[in-house]
Amino acid sequence: MGVGTGLFLITIGAIFAFAVNFDVWWLDVRVVGVVLMLAGVTVLLLTLWFWQVRKKRGVVSVVEETRMTHGTGAVPPDPPDSEIRHPPHIP
Repeated sequence: MGVGTGLFLITIGAIFAFAVNFDVWWLDVRVVGVVLMLAGVTVLLLTLWFWQVRKKRGVVSVVEETRMTHGTGAVPPDPPDSEIRHPPHIP
């Protein structure tokens, strides 16, 4: 359900409540129209509420940044469990 369903129910309910002039002995058409309009308003409000709740939830991304500073002439250490070999440092 969504905005379209809510508007559809409100429209059909308004047609039954205000534009239709026939009577059935076991059914009051105006009451059916009012009930449909109330259902449409309820659907609209629930849809808007769920959109607001969804907007508040966000995705949090955690980014780790490691900065290493080395003095002049220093060679950074090898990363653990790595097969990368650095060439020997020649001063």
